[in-house]
Amino acid sequence: MYSLVMPFEAILVLAILVGAVALFISDKYPIDFVALLVLGALLLLGLVTPQEGLSGFSNPATVTVAAMFVLSAGLQKTGATAAIGRLMVRFGRSYFTALVVIMGTITVISAFINNTAAVAVFIPLVMIVANRRKIAASRLLIPLSYASQFGGVCTLVGTSTNLLVSAISDEAGYGAFSMFEFSRMGLILFVAGVLFFLLFGRWLLPERKAQELAVTYQLGEYITEMRVGESSPLIGKSVMESRLGEDHDVTVLRLLHVKKAVWAPLRQALQGGDVLLVRGQLRELMRLKESAGLELNAEFKLRDAKLQTEDLRLVQALIAPGSALIGRNLKQLDFRNRYKALVLAVQRRGENIRDKINSVEFGLGDALLLQAHEAQIKALRSNPSLIVLDEVPGVALKHKAPLVLAILAAVVGLAAFNVLPILITAILGCLAMVLTRCLRLEEAYKAVNWQVIFLLAGILPLGIAMQKTGAAGAIAGKAVGAVGHLGPVAVLAVVYLMTSVMTDTMSNNAAAVLLAPIAISTADQIGVDPRPFLMAITFAASTGFSTPVGYQTNTMIYNPGGYKYTDFLRTGVPLSLLFWILSVTFIPRFWSF
Repeated sequence: MYSLVMPFEAILVLAILVGAVALFISDKYPIDFVALLVLGALLLLGLVTPQEGLSGFSNPATVTVAAMFVLSAGLQKTGATAAIGRLMVRFGRSYFTALVVIMGTITVISAFINNTAAVAVFIPLVMIVANRRKIAASRLLIPLSYASQFGGVCTLVGTSTNLLVSAISDEAGYGAFSMFEFSRMGLILFVAGVLFFLLFGRWLLPERKAQELAVTYQLGEYITEMRVGESSPLIGKSVMESRLGEDHDVTVLRLLHVKKAVWAPLRQALQGGDVLLVRGQLRELMRLKESAGLELNAEFKLRDAKLQTEDLRLVQALIAPGSALIGRNLKQLDFRNRYKALVLAVQRRGENIRDKINSVEFGLGDALLLQAHEAQIKALRSNPSLIVLDEVPGVALKHKAPLVLAILAAVVGLAAFNVLPILITAILGCLAMVLTRCLRLEEAYKAVNWQVIFLLAGILPLGIAMQKTGAAGAIAGKAVGAVGHLGPVAVLAVVYLMTSVMTDTMSNNAAAVLLAPIAISTADQIGVDPRPFLMAITFAASTGFSTPVGYQTNTMIYNPGGYKYTDFLRTGVPLSLLFWILSVTFIPRFWSF
């Protein structure tokens, strides 16, 4: 039994652990920054050696995850993923067949490539299926996100969490996981998940019909027409010279001259009688009305048609995983000039962002309503920072798709048959991608989600410190005292439930790293093999259904599906409970204590 009096170093580690969990849950700072704060605190207090502190960067899981990002990028660039998705569009002819085809397809793909990358490709495809089959997108996108997580727990390379827990198990002396060790359990969860939506989806999934974009983004509340009065001080000045954006936070979308209409009129001189289509908060528009001699059109009613011409169109775009736009705002990006597109509105998790959208820092899954010419929209479709929802672009390197698939098959096959470790095959696969010109070297660097890499590198030493100082053992002692007398299955149930709850409130990788050492210490104290506990952590951390922030794919589909937070609770909580029951039932059968 562990003493109630812990060493001072263990108390320090627990204090850092509590602080890290609080910061992860608060979402006040980026997760990679929190991980580096943890690493800095461990090094400063001498709780880990410099070698142990830097070991996260050289950990096989960290390097393998980086390599898998590159392999996923090769599949995306050559269109291999999209080509499979187009078959999905062809075969999904009714709601139930579309549901099965979408979930089955994304599950298979996500078993071998990064599931956020797969979902990024599939969101526009699912929107096309929904439009063609007259199905509400909200009935298909949650199943898409959840099924990508089903696929992630079918193979070792399905998610970064699998690789991470496998590396922790290996370092603790219990061996790494094999490529398809997860597959039996993953297949059970996949079948259960599909049946869950087939049987209960009609009652649990919302059915929200598509609306005009102007209505969806509630543009009518802050886009209107204003007429330039004959005595206005703006007469003779251009929109740029009048400083409407700087002084009033108002954007002029269109200038209707007596003879012609001009869109995005930055340098056009204003005349008395001109009509401006402007975007801004009501209070700003009223201030502008008084100070600039403008008259509001009280009868103006906004429709999509008023914001479009034969060539100028409205499109929705999502901030993609690893986007260069994350953490930056429109002003910093000089978005209008760089992308030749105007951002009319921004939505975050279903809520319209109204105040000073030029200074809003973008996050993953934010939806932008863009107004742009067709040529610019075509360029935006090929921009990896954005997911344009209206169409799926053609791919220039589609002739190399078979080669990319062969490289991925070799990576997986050589590791599965124990010819080479997955770390080596993944690195060789990345080199093959570059040598065969499926990816340029700079594209390979850009493909890596460095936020995930620094998260892993920064948080792994905390697990080392927890084991080294006895903090993990102390926590495990409390857990054993509470439920250990009920047997290992009861402990397994608690470990799974704790991981699931933490995954829904913070990073799934962080949850796995924090709980894995505790699970190992718990197993040691009750005298059983820790692998069933580690498997429970792996499955629970890779299936975050209950909140839109529990897993990145949930965040990505929030806006396109028009979801509310409660939609994820209604579908995710019962599905999580079902997976919990199945995991507690079958994990001890596949991995004995």
